[in-house]
Amino acid sequence: MAEHIIVTEDELDDGRDSVVDVDGRELFEHFRFVADKGQALLRVDKFLVERLQKSSRNRVQQAADAGCILVNGKPVKSNYRVKPLDVVQVVMDRPRYEFEIVAQDIPLDIVYEDKYVMVVNKPAGLVVHPGHGNYDGTLVNALAWHFRNNPDYDVNDPRLGLVHRIDKDTSGLLVVAKTPDAKTDLGRQFFNKTTKREYVAVVWGRPDPAAGTVATNIGRSPKDRLQMTTFPLDGPEGKRAVTHYELIEDFGFVSAVKCVLETGRTHQIRVHMRSLGHPLFNDARYGGDKILRGVQSGSYQAFVNNCFEQCPRQALHARTLGFVHPETGEEMFFTSELPADMTALMERWRTYAAGRKN
Repeated sequence: MAEHIIVTEDELDDGRDSVVDVDGRELFEHFRFVADKGQALLRVDKFLVERLQKSSRNRVQQAADAGCILVNGKPVKSNYRVKPLDVVQVVMDRPRYEFEIVAQDIPLDIVYEDKYVMVVNKPAGLVVHPGHGNYDGTLVNALAWHFRNNPDYDVNDPRLGLVHRIDKDTSGLLVVAKTPDAKTDLGRQFFNKTTKREYVAVVWGRPDPAAGTVATNIGRSPKDRLQMTTFPLDGPEGKRAVTHYELIEDFGFVSAVKCVLETGRTHQIRVHMRSLGHPLFNDARYGGDKILRGVQSGSYQAFVNNCFEQCPRQALHARTLGFVHPETGEEMFFTSELPADMTALMERWRTYAAGRKN
């Protein structure tokens, strides 16, 4: 009997769990089929159409063109002929949808848009992709509404759409590809690490040295599947992750830092800053939602708790995004202002730090 795998909420970890690594792309496995011992040679698109409900041959061919059909772990074209005992996988750059994507009139903060790409500024709290527990109200539902009158944009076409992801409770910039060629080109830029991604974070304590580079492997924690953790860079576990950081402002017990991504692993900044002993402020998953620095006084505890309420999520914002336009070759660079919750949080700590000095 054919086996298929559905990614569950726990495995997704806020909608993100890379279950397959293909040419540096972190992809979700949607289906897996193992050909019988007596399997006659058969085109992979026909093989899959026979096994997938509500899927057309054209849709399977689109997936193959996007590099989302794997045989024995490697991408194949739709004319590949399946042989006995071949392992055929359908993978996507998003979780599996158990339902049709509903177009929903959710406001989009569009920073830039042309025929080929769109850059959006995602607010904290907005899930990027639908998944178990978040069936609608996501950025993808908002995109479906935005493109509802565009016959060339199919929200279910894996050759189009979001090129990268950020966590639900992280705010900031994302790029959307509106054509297959644009997504291929932008995907290559992310894979080759030529994009520019800069984040601002508020962390507990003050990093010492004030600027540096964290280079480790990052992978799923063996102790808690909802967490990622670091592993030795030259070891077999996890995937290479590099973050460059620099102190922006010291508030005494917390500080603002700039983080520049060289790679883009799940929870990379959150994990790397925790590994330095400086978890992100109010990052519940990585221990930043407790008072980790400061004085033992009721007034200080009340102040920090008020700060937690002011910024009720990990204090992380994807501030800048740079890439080469896939059609024109122009270097594009976008900047997003810090959102109100992080701005107010930093101002509170700035005032508190100034009061301690007086």
